[in-house]
Amino acid sequence: MKLITEISIPSPLISVTYDRPLLTMGSCFAENMGERLRQYGFDSDVNPFGILYNPLSIASSLERLMSGKLFTEAELFQYNGLWHSYAHHGSFSAVAIGETLEKINASLVTAAERLADYGILLVTFGTAWVYRKNDSENVVANCHKVPEKYFTRSRLSVEDITSLWIPLLQRLKQLNPNLRVLFTVSPIRHWKDGAHENQLSKAALLLAIEQLKDSCDIAYFPAYELMMDELRDYRFYAADMLHPSDLAIDYIWERFVASCFDKSTRETMREVEQINRAMSHRPLNPDSEEYLRFRKQTLLRKADLLQRFPHLRLD
Repeated sequence: MKLITEISIPSPLISVTYDRPLLTMGSCFAENMGERLRQYGFDSDVNPFGILYNPLSIASSLERLMSGKLFTEAELFQYNGLWHSYAHHGSFSAVAIGETLEKINASLVTAAERLADYGILLVTFGTAWVYRKNDSENVVANCHKVPEKYFTRSRLSVEDITSLWIPLLQRLKQLNPNLRVLFTVSPIRHWKDGAHENQLSKAALLLAIEQLKDSCDIAYFPAYELMMDELRDYRFYAADMLHPSDLAIDYIWERFVASCFDKSTRETMREVEQINRAMSHRPLNPDSEEYLRFRKQTLLRKADLLQRFPHLRLD
């Protein structure tokens, strides 16, 4: 007896392997998947501008990476005792302007230098709702708790998204012909937008990605559909009833692995998981002969794995 309507995902959507560096950009889901990839030893850079939610801000970030242009103090502003960038998440904000600028540009340089070498770009759209500054009409990636009266809120149309992303993807392909791009829509509901407004927003994102599939060589992973359909039960949500629970994230991750990772890569991931578990073991007596022998064996296994897979990133 089947108790769920299972979503069929073509396999392979893309080929995620240890010798293909990854860049993940977008919402919290991109952050979660990027961190999972790192845990398993993949060479993965995660959100060089911090968590971003709307397609325009993600596109602007990619364009900035392609240009390699550093940020300047003139592009920062001070609010509530911190220096911020409207192009970045609050994790880059700091009390000193120099510290904010240093964090922003260090992250930019790292990703910009690798942009031509990434094998996979994972992009997660979170919402089609955007906030534009009233004095410039520029879309901001984060309002940084600046009062809403200084912004105008609007919803992007499908054309707003595709007219920007189609030429952007074409330029990315020229820069990096081997790059494979995988899109997802975040399964997190933006409840502050309103229930109906959130659905309209997700619909615009889904329709835009469908047009990008028709026009560009991209793939789509149905994270949103998995959450809304296969996991349509509040036991799969966190306490706020909006974010996926750890169990739901695990499930979506497993479906992602099944559709994008080949058998050999999955076997290597199991070895990495075993080594990570062994390395994180905390013995009652760290000086015992038994633990020292266990530790030595684990380090030998780790060295052997790194020799067989030099692209692995193991701490």
